[in-house]
Amino acid sequence: MDFTTKLNAFVSEVETALDQLVPAYAGTQPGPVRIHEAMRYSVQAGGKRLRPVLTLSAAALFRPHAPALPAAVAIECVHTYSLVHDDLPCMDNDDLRRGRPTAHRQFDEATALLAGDGLLTHAFLILSTHYGADPLLATALVRELADAAGSARLIGGQMQDLLAEKKTDATAAELDFIHLNKTAAMLEASLVMGGRIGGADDSTLAHLRAAGRHLGLAFQIVDDVLDATADSKTLGKTAGKDARSGKTTYASLHGIDAARRMAKEQTDAALSAFNALPGDTAFLLWLAESMLSRAK
Repeated sequence: MDFTTKLNAFVSEVETALDQLVPAYAGTQPGPVRIHEAMRYSVQAGGKRLRPVLTLSAAALFRPHAPALPAAVAIECVHTYSLVHDDLPCMDNDDLRRGRPTAHRQFDEATALLAGDGLLTHAFLILSTHYGADPLLATALVRELADAAGSARLIGGQMQDLLAEKKTDATAAELDFIHLNKTAAMLEASLVMGGRIGGADDSTLAHLRAAGRHLGLAFQIVDDVLDATADSKTLGKTAGKDARSGKTTYASLHGIDAARRMAKEQTDAALSAFNALPGDTAFLLWLAESMLSRAK
């Protein structure tokens, strides 16, 4: 199986699991129809599915057929919630996400807010339900995801990102803090949760965490460059929005060429961490390299 085929197989598994594990909104199902429709609209909009793929591939590295799909779905639910809230008028006020109207445009602002809340809380229901037979593992997974998504990391990074808008004297250290937490934290969690499900030891989990940290920074730097250089149709979201909002990015702070060099450096550091892992890491290495050269 070539790497692209393997990636597509992982993504297909994730799409099937999302359909099964995110509440249905069909009229025959009990429960509030509109909120479940909005949750599914947001989570089933496509995307790279990078985080759940990292979870699945990390778990498989240590234990073939490890039961990592529920954790992968939980990760994607939290990621999608963060995008739904990020797009709201009180935050980035965006109209396009993954090539479709954002949730607050497709529904309304209050529904989008609640859909994000629903996805966030549903992630922890998935973890506690599907890993409850192994309390130590379930606790570790819940703690890992809660830490990555909490006020000191994902939410804290988002807060600092908002505070940095229109700030003309933002430093490189401030920018790194934002994206080590807003972006990299969830990639770290994706790999570490997969490693825990596969039975990786503490030393190996540290390598996975380092890989996620560097991969997260590389991903964000490439994202910033693409926002400044690509068009909305290619990106599936509004291009050039960072510059119009006065946001400090790697591209605006360091320049396009320097940002591209930084992305390569962070990717190389992620590759080094992956190379320190036991087993066949070829797919993870390919995935990291492909994220550096992505066009959207």
